[in-house]
Amino acid sequence: MTPRLENVAASAFKDYAPITVHLDGEISVRKRATPYKGAMFAAHPGDIVFSKIDARSGAIGVVPSDIGPAVVTPEFPVFMPDLSRLDATFMRRILRTGELLRALARKASGTSGRKRVTPNGFLSIAIPLPPIEEQLALVAAYDAALNEAAGLETSAAKTEADGLAAFEAALGLTPPTPLPDVPRFIAKFSDMDRWSHEAVLRQSIAPQAAATTYPMLPVGTFGKVSYGIQKCPDNRPDLHPRPYLRVANVQRWRLDLYVIKQINVPDSEMHRYRLEDGDVLLCEGNSPDLVGRGAIWRSEIADCVHQNHVLRIRLDPNVASPEFVLSVINSLYGQAYFRSKSKRTTNLASINSKEVASFPVPLPSLPEQLTLFAALSATRQKAAALRQQAAAKRADAWTAFEAAIYGA
Repeated sequence: MTPRLENVAASAFKDYAPITVHLDGEISVRKRATPYKGAMFAAHPGDIVFSKIDARSGAIGVVPSDIGPAVVTPEFPVFMPDLSRLDATFMRRILRTGELLRALARKASGTSGRKRVTPNGFLSIAIPLPPIEEQLALVAAYDAALNEAAGLETSAAKTEADGLAAFEAALGLTPPTPLPDVPRFIAKFSDMDRWSHEAVLRQSIAPQAAATTYPMLPVGTFGKVSYGIQKCPDNRPDLHPRPYLRVANVQRWRLDLYVIKQINVPDSEMHRYRLEDGDVLLCEGNSPDLVGRGAIWRSEIADCVHQNHVLRIRLDPNVASPEFVLSVINSLYGQAYFRSKSKRTTNLASINSKEVASFPVPLPSLPEQLTLFAALSATRQKAAALRQQAAAKRADAWTAFEAAIYGA
C-alpha cells in the first residue's frame, strides 16, 4: 500500500464528499457544507482510510464505490492498495481481522487518551499475503458460508411468518387488504394527527375485517389497563429506590433486563405500580415501531415497577392467557390496530390506555388459547433455532478465515 497525498483546494471542496470512518469499518458522508480548516486530501473508491485516533478501536475501512471522490483532513490518512497483489474483497476482510486490529492498537503512540496511529506505523504492519488465487479462494469459501447463513435466516423468517399466519387463520383473522397505490386521497381533518399514513388510508377505504371464528371482546372487559409511574425530579432514587421498566426494557416478545434503572416509590404507592407475574406490558409509543410492542412480566425482579410510557394489562387469569393475548397483539392484525390508533404529538407516536382497552381480541376458551399458543410457540422456537444456526455458521466461517491466514 502507498499513501495517497492528493491535495484538495478549499475552492474545490463542493466537488468532494466529506467522509468519516466508524468503529465497525463503515464509511459514511458527513453533513458538512464548508471546507475544513487547514490541509485537505482526496480519497477515492477502493482507497483505505483510517482515523489516527480511533484506528485501534476499529475505525479503518475502504471507501465504497458509491462515495467519491471524498475529502478528509490529515487526521484520516489515505492509502492506495496494489490490486495486482491484493484482492479488494480480501483486503476488506483483512482490515476486520482481530490480528490486524490488535496490531493497530500496538502501533498507537502518544499521550494517554489521545494516542494515534501514524501513517508510517500503519505501513510497518506486516500481514500474510497469499497469492491472488488463494485470496480469491478464501473469500469464496467465506462468502459461501455467509450465503448458507442467509439462507437459514430466510427459512427462519418464513417459518415464523407461516406460524403467525396459521395462528391468525385459526382465529378467523384475515390478512389486511392490500392498499391501492394512490398519490393522494381525501381524509377527515380530525384524522390528520394519526401517525400512520397507511392507517388513515386503510380506515377510509378498507376497514380491517373482524374475526368470526370466536367472539371478539375488548381487552378492557377481561383485563385492566394501567399507566406506570411518571418520571420526574421528585422521584429520583432516594429513600425508597425501586427497579423500574422503561420502554427500552420492553422488546417484542421479550424483556431486555440488562440495564435496569431505579426510581423512588414510597411503600404506600407500591400497590399501584408493582408488577405481578403474568402482566402484559406494552410500549405506549415514541416511534411507529414502538407503538404496541409488548412482552410478558414473569417476576424476574422483586418489587419492580413500570414507567408511564409502558402500559400494563393485568388479565383475568380465568378468562385469558397472557401468552395468547400477547400473540394476538403481536400479530399482523394486532399491529395494524395499534398503528391505526396511534396519534402523533411533536413527531412522536403514542397510543392511550383507552384505545388499548378497546382492542378487540378473538377469545377462545382457555384450553384452546393454550393449544393455539403452543403451536405458534413451536414455530417460533424452530425459527429461533435456525437463526442460532445462522449465527454459529457466520462465527465459524470468520474463525476459519482468520485461521487460514494467521494460523490457528
